Amino acid sequence: MGTQPSKEQEKQTYKDEKVMYQVDTLSEQFSKTNLDGLNDLDILNHYSLTDTLSSDALARYSKRFGEDSKNLLARNAIVGTDPTQVILNPKAAQEDKHVFNVKLNLEGKATNQKSSGRCWLFAGCNVMRLAVIQKYNLDDDFELSQSYLFFYDKLEKANWFLENMIDLAKEDINDRIVQYLLTDPVGDGGQFDMLINLVEKYGVVPKSAFPETYGSSNSRRLNWLVTVKLREFATQIRKSAEQGMSTQVIRFLKDKMLEDIYRILVIFLGEPPSQFDWETINKAGKYVGVHRLTPKKFFREVVGYPISDMMSLINDPRNPIDKLYTVDRLGNIVGGKPIRYVNTTSENQKRLAINVLKAGSPVWFGCDVGQFSNNALGSMDTKIYDYNLAFNIEFKMTKEERLLYKESLMTHAMVFTGVHLDKNGNPVRWRVENSWGADTTGDKGFWVMSDEWFSSFVYQIVLNKSDVPRRLIDLLDTEPTVLPAYDPMGALACPK
Repeated sequence: MGTQPSKEQEKQTYKDEKVMYQVDTLSEQFSKTNLDGLNDLDILNHYSLTDTLSSDALARYSKRFGEDSKNLLARNAIVGTDPTQVILNPKAAQEDKHVFNVKLNLEGKATNQKSSGRCWLFAGCNVMRLAVIQKYNLDDDFELSQSYLFFYDKLEKANWFLENMIDLAKEDINDRIVQYLLTDPVGDGGQFDMLINLVEKYGVVPKSAFPETYGSSNSRRLNWLVTVKLREFATQIRKSAEQGMSTQVIRFLKDKMLEDIYRILVIFLGEPPSQFDWETINKAGKYVGVHRLTPKKFFREVVGYPISDMMSLINDPRNPIDKLYTVDRLGNIVGGKPIRYVNTTSENQKRLAINVLKAGSPVWFGCDVGQFSNNALGSMDTKIYDYNLAFNIEFKMTKEERLLYKESLMTHAMVFTGVHLDKNGNPVRWRVENSWGADTTGDKGFWVMSDEWFSSFVYQIVLNKSDVPRRLIDLLDTEPTVLPAYDPMGALACPK
C-alpha cells in the first residue's frame, strides 16, 4: 500500500481540525466570560477528549505551534537567552521615571543585605537611622547595625522554636504544624512586630559598634548549622517527653541546647557589645561622641524612634476588612509582642502612606518583590514584561486568587520614600528604598514601583498610630482571628 491517506482519512482529518477550530474559538470566547457554558456545547461530543496526553494531541500542538510564525520567532529569540531581556517593555520602562513630586528631604544611602534574608531588619534600620542622621548632621551612609539585631533574632528564634517543640511534643511527628515549623526554624526573615520585640528587649547599636561579618552577609552556612542542631534538639525533646520527663526537666535540657546555639552565633557573628562609646565625624567635619552607652540607652537617647507606637496594616482580600488578624505560632521572642495585623483596603493603605510621606516620614512595607520586577532598572511594574507578545498568554488571577493558590505572598520588606501624584492627587508611581546595594540596581539602589503593582503585590505597610484613623487603632483591642501557621500572611518578609 502507498503512503497517501485515503479519502476517508482526509475527510476525518479535515473534520477533526474543523471541530477543534470551533472548540478553540468558543474556548477563547468563554475564557473571557464563563467557562461553565462549555458544558452545554454539543460540539464536544464529536471530539475525543480523554484523561491522557495522547500522541494525536502532541502532534496537533506541534502542528499549530509551527503554523504561527510568531511562535518560531519567539523561540529563536528566547531559547538561548534570558527571556526577560527579550520581552522587556520599553514603553513601561520609559514611564517608570525616577522622578517624584512628593519625596523625603532626607534619604539615607541605599544599604546592602548581600547574600542574606535580612530585608526586614535593613528596612527597619533604614527607617530608624534617619533621625540620627538629621540630629547629628551625619553623612547619608550612616547605618545602624543590622547584624546586632540579627544575632539576637537568631537566638530568640531558636528559643521560640524549642518552646514550640516542647508544646507540640505529644503531637504526631507528621502533624502539619510540626512539619511546617521544622521546615525553617530560624530563617533570616521577620515581621515588623518581631523587630519591635528585638528593639524593646535589646536596643540597637551603630554599625561601627557591631560590624558585618562574613556570616552575617552570607548567612546560608550559619542557618544550615543552627537548623541541623535545632532539628536534633527537637528529636531529643520529643524522646524526653515520651519518657515522661517533666517540662521543667526538658527546659533544663533546653538551656544547654541554647548555649550551643549561642556559641555558634558568636563564632559566626561575634559577641554583641553590652557597653560601647560612639564616635564619628559629621558632615561639617566636627567630632561627635557619646560615651558609656548601652544598646538600650543608645536607642532611647540617640535614635529615639517611636517603635512601640507602630502598627501594621495589611491588605488581604481573602478575609474581611476592618478586622484584626494574627498568625498561629509566628514570632521570635517568647512573651514578646504578638504579631498583629489590621486588614484594610489597598486604597486605604495608599491614602495613609501618601499622607505620611507628605509629612516627611518614610514608610516600611512588605511585598512580593519577585513579581514583574527588573533589577537593572530598579522597576516593579506589572507591564514591565510583555509575556503576551512572546508567549500569547495573559495573567488573569486576582490578588485573592494568587494568595489562595500559592502564587504570591510577602517575600521582601523595603521602605517608601516618595510618591508621584497626578493632577488629581492620585498615585502614579512610588519611590522605594531597597537594600540590595547602591551600585547595581535602579537609581543608586532606589527603585520605582507602579501604582498598579502596589495594588497587586503590596501586602503590608507600617505606620505610627498617630497617622492611622482611630477606628483602625481600636481594632488592636479586639480578639484577633488566628490564621494557621502556614498561612501566606505568616510569610516572613524576605525572599527564600
